[in-house]
Amino acid sequence: MQRETSSTPRITLPERDFKGYIFDLDGTLVESMPLHYRAWREALRRHGAPVEVFGWQEFLDHGGMAARDIVQELNEQYGLKMEPDSTADEKRNLYACYLEEEGLNVIPETVQLVRNLRERGIPYAIGTGSAIPGARATLCAARIEELFSIIVTPEDVVHGKPAPDIFLLAAQRMGVPPQECVVFEDAEPGLQAARAAGMECVRVGTPMPSFLNDEGF
Repeated sequence: MQRETSSTPRITLPERDFKGYIFDLDGTLVESMPLHYRAWREALRRHGAPVEVFGWQEFLDHGGMAARDIVQELNEQYGLKMEPDSTADEKRNLYACYLEEEGLNVIPETVQLVRNLRERGIPYAIGTGSAIPGARATLCAARIEELFSIIVTPEDVVHGKPAPDIFLLAAQRMGVPPQECVVFEDAEPGLQAARAAGMECVRVGTPMPSFLNDEGF
């Protein structure tokens, strides 16, 4: 059964209507960021990263980026030698296990907006940093997979977020000019991508998980 959280509102809806709506997935439509964070922490530990690498804030700062790109950036920043593909694959596998074990809540405000758009016949799409298998598994775990027919991932473009490619392709698939689109995002790389695409953007708030310690790990 789909579970919806009832907390402080996470978004402020735009005052005007748009011809196309694009949604990030993790942290925007579903409450998956804590699961992703735990998967990252464990994958990085297994591949030799020190415990102080990739705390919660640093994780949020990389939100929406492709997993392989994140590993490469961490290698450069911390002088590490993690193999990008195997580390990213391990993270995805861990996330899939957590997802199967624990399930997901949706974020009510954005999912209800999607339902309203569907009823009104207004185009909408997902533009996510997740690979398509993980994106579909996330949607299925939240029981909202039937709502989405357009899903754009890093596999579909040359450059992922913060480049605008994912959102520009989403607009193209919707048949809507970029300047007539609005993007809903929870992370700075995605917000940068939206601005670079010439689209308006709405930030979705991200609460801090209760399991973090005082140092943000």
